[in-house]
Amino acid sequence: MPLTKSAAQMVAEARARIEEVETATLIAMADDPDVVIVDIRDIRERQRSGFIPGSVHAPRGMVEFWVDPDSPYYKPVFGQDKRYVFHCASGWRSALTVAALQEMGFAAAHLKDGFSDWQKAGGPIENTDS
Repeated sequence: MPLTKSAAQMVAEARARIEEVETATLIAMADDPDVVIVDIRDIRERQRSGFIPGSVHAPRGMVEFWVDPDSPYYKPVFGQDKRYVFHCASGWRSALTVAALQEMGFAAAHLKDGFSDWQKAGGPIENTDS
């Protein structure tokens, strides 16, 4: 059965309706206690490439369950009155994630060009999960 929509189309549609944060803007916000940076990459990506200091790791497959207070998998970090910015490696997975969260009524943005651009821009990186 042929696909009716490509992954690239889904990402483009998501990006058209969500808030995208530029890398330099998020670097400047990284120490703001009212901002929660959420890394949805696979644990192996974090181990291999490092991660943004202070970021919360929420694997892509669990995000919707972790933010839903009625879910048995709910994580209280997502119940705070803060600004949430999600990221993946290049901004594709995080765009889809934030679009899904927006449909749930959860306010969030995503790092437009992902962790790879964060690295290129010289954003701070930790190299070991603690």
